[in-house]
Amino acid sequence: MKKLFKTYSPFSRAGVQSAMAYRANFIFFLIGEIFKCFVMYFIWKAVFNSSQNQNFMGFTMEDMTVYVFISFLTGYLSFSDGAFALGEEIVDGSVSMRMIKPCSFDMCFLFQELGNKVINYSIMFVPIVLGVEIYRFVITGAVQFNILSFVLFFVSLQLAYLINFYFNVCYGFLAFFLKNLWGTNLIKDVIVGFLSGSTIPLAFMPDVLQTVLTYLPFASLSYTPVMIYMNMYSPLQIAFSMLLQALWLAVFVLVSKLIWHFAMKHLCIQGG
Repeated sequence: MKKLFKTYSPFSRAGVQSAMAYRANFIFFLIGEIFKCFVMYFIWKAVFNSSQNQNFMGFTMEDMTVYVFISFLTGYLSFSDGAFALGEEIVDGSVSMRMIKPCSFDMCFLFQELGNKVINYSIMFVPIVLGVEIYRFVITGAVQFNILSFVLFFVSLQLAYLINFYFNVCYGFLAFFLKNLWGTNLIKDVIVGFLSGSTIPLAFMPDVLQTVLTYLPFASLSYTPVMIYMNMYSPLQIAFSMLLQALWLAVFVLVSKLIWHFAMKHLCIQGG
């Protein structure tokens, strides 16, 4: 473990420095994501205000408010741009420099992103969680914070990030064959956002579709951590969902290694 940290910690420092060096880009991206979050909130507010039933699929407007903001936090902190970064490096040729380094290709990307996550957590995590808990206290008149649910949520969030990272690594390796992933990456993000429940809760889907999506890896990216935080899963459901997250993580790690083995033989540098 000490050797692993010593080898890859410079990449984490590079991630922190990158976030600090391009502050304007970081800030405007964050502002854009916050605007999207509030847009979703006002859309759901309009939906509930226009409905005669104030409880839909087990969600009240107060539940939906918590869902929107915790889903935003989960999506933001589990976000990985490995596919985009890898595609850009193949386009400009800098991927060749990574390939000759005596270290794991995916671990370099992982630790660099972890450096970025340090900044993201320090800015976003406490304010949003604190704001949500204050909102729940004001609405219900009682403290809703559950330390066990919070710890399980945090663990599930880390699993969600690692699943998302390795999923994007697998997808990014397609750039070795397709040469450019910019357009398809946009489509992928929209589809994943819908299937993960960050756009619409999976509970609102038809029963058959909801069951199918629950077993797919995308629910593990957003829906599972949020439902754990909101205490809407039973202990059995929590155990099953987190085991499913661990399973999908193992699958994507193995698939990434397999794709990398074949992708190295198809590298075609377009720039550099």
